[in-house]
Amino acid sequence: MRSRHPPLSVPFIAFLGPSGTYAEAACHQLAQAQGLQDHTPRSGLSIQHVLGQLKGNHGGDGSVAAAVVPVENSVQGGVTATLDTLWNLSAPCCPPASPNPYGPQGLEILRGLVLPIRHALLGGARMEDISEVISHPQALGQCSTWLNNHLPQALQLPTTSTAEAARMVKGSRFRGAIASLDAAREQGLKVLAYPINDEPNNCTRFLLVRPVTVPCSTPPSGPPVHGVITSLCFALRQRDRPGALVEALQVFHGQNLNMSRIESRPAKTDLGKYVFFVDVEGHYQTEHFQGALENLYPICEQLLNFGSYPVMTVPPEEL
Repeated sequence: MRSRHPPLSVPFIAFLGPSGTYAEAACHQLAQAQGLQDHTPRSGLSIQHVLGQLKGNHGGDGSVAAAVVPVENSVQGGVTATLDTLWNLSAPCCPPASPNPYGPQGLEILRGLVLPIRHALLGGARMEDISEVISHPQALGQCSTWLNNHLPQALQLPTTSTAEAARMVKGSRFRGAIASLDAAREQGLKVLAYPINDEPNNCTRFLLVRPVTVPCSTPPSGPPVHGVITSLCFALRQRDRPGALVEALQVFHGQNLNMSRIESRPAKTDLGKYVFFVDVEGHYQTEHFQGALENLYPICEQLLNFGSYPVMTVPPEEL
């Protein structure tokens, strides 16, 4: 009996779809930079679905080698769905006695990309006829002032992605979508206004993530790469003690390491319990970084290391 599914010729890279999203554009850029051009992009229905495909116990079938997800926007801040899913799907970092002490387990970030975001209002009729504007909640927030000034009576409705919003307005005479110019071409929609984002320097940072296949066995080959950042997440062991968070952050100051970002998210286990996401400049295998992690490890209930990776920026003129 023949299988209904043809054998996989190349692995996939998952991204938040459908086709025409900013995540798809980031996927192509990151795949090229990482040398993964032979991998086939495959869209996912949500950020949870995209990252879940990397894990066998969350719907992954082994065909998805990496995933591209947004993690931070310059206007709206952290993408909470990405932060929460990374926390849920990863595992505490390698113990101090392992060959790769404090190294990543579960999921690992390979590369970051800062992508300029230029939103457009798309539709099939006139802008003055629009009574509903739909898009991803982040996009609606990034264009809130423009919408209040130009379409104050229009109802704003969230959807799973900007490209899905473009698909949903196709054929409608009263709906508009906030999406990219690529989505307009994909769906054959009119560009009613462009650009409409409130901040001209609006940009989103995307991450290329892969599963860690052999955690803690051996350290990564080659010397640590300079010009990288390391992403960590931790929950404090004694969170109610005065100065507990300060003590955790001082471990980086004590090793002269610059922390470029910090964000907290509810741990979802108890009211008042939080996890902290931090980005620190430098590679976790350097001597100073290892010293910081050695001091941080004992005061954390959980410590996750998502790896050390370079971040590149796409100039606006290349869009």
